[in-house]
Amino acid sequence: MKAAGASGSQGLEGSGKTSTAFIANPWMSDFVSDWSPMHDAAFHGRLLVLDKLINQGCNVNLITADGVSPLHDACLGGHQACANVLLKHGAKVNDASIKWHTPLFNACVSGSLACVNLLVQHGASPNSACDLASPIHEAAKRGYTECVEALVSHGANLQLNVKDLGTPLYLACKNQKVECAKKLLELGANANDGKNLDSNLHLAAKNCNIDLVNLLIDFGADSMARNADGKRPAELVPPDSTLAQMFSKREGPLSLKQLCRLCIRKYIGHKCHLRITELLLPKELKDFLLFR
Repeated sequence: MKAAGASGSQGLEGSGKTSTAFIANPWMSDFVSDWSPMHDAAFHGRLLVLDKLINQGCNVNLITADGVSPLHDACLGGHQACANVLLKHGAKVNDASIKWHTPLFNACVSGSLACVNLLVQHGASPNSACDLASPIHEAAKRGYTECVEALVSHGANLQLNVKDLGTPLYLACKNQKVECAKKLLELGANANDGKNLDSNLHLAAKNCNIDLVNLLIDFGADSMARNADGKRPAELVPPDSTLAQMFSKREGPLSLKQLCRLCIRKYIGHKCHLRITELLLPKELKDFLLFR
């Protein structure tokens, strides 16, 4: 697909023999008419073309009408090598589009751990200026566990509760990304913090996800909590289902061993995963506190 007004554009060498096709970005919801050859090369990972354009004097911080830079597109395409070249030539690492999407947010859309690590090494903020474009929420929603872990290790707030999104854990549960939910819990996310009165356990129960329900209860989710309709998680599942039977078995007080583990983790705080590994304790006890 050619962008509007692109048909009359001259080739890179200016010979007039060929025209440059400004291909619309398939990852963007809006049609952008000024998507340049720089954006095209960055998004498609054409490193040699990108390098040539930069050497010819193209601006690495050229933006579209939507505020999208070539670095945004390199990260959206998951092309670490292109992102690296752009950063070395002065690309702005924290610039946001009109939708508040930063290059780091886009790296979390594509699930590129290499781009995430590269950006934070060049000073990218793990916490967005706009909560609705939070990188850790995006990574959690898509189940990119390694990206989530990298973001938290660089200071991302894994307890950030956004009004219209909830917590990163809530989004992982909503999209049934069990491994990502487990990693967030291991890193110190509160099992009970969801979205308003809708807890993560309510969400897992509505989705009839037994693995997620068991995981959340293991990490201290309150099975007696009531949502906005006054219902407990167990009241959201079919009465005679396997999940209903599981809820009936697991309702009631936690074991003393489980309570001790949860209390210690709560006392240590949201960086419990890192801090527990540094404690002068036997490996068996560390593994127990880390749910290994």
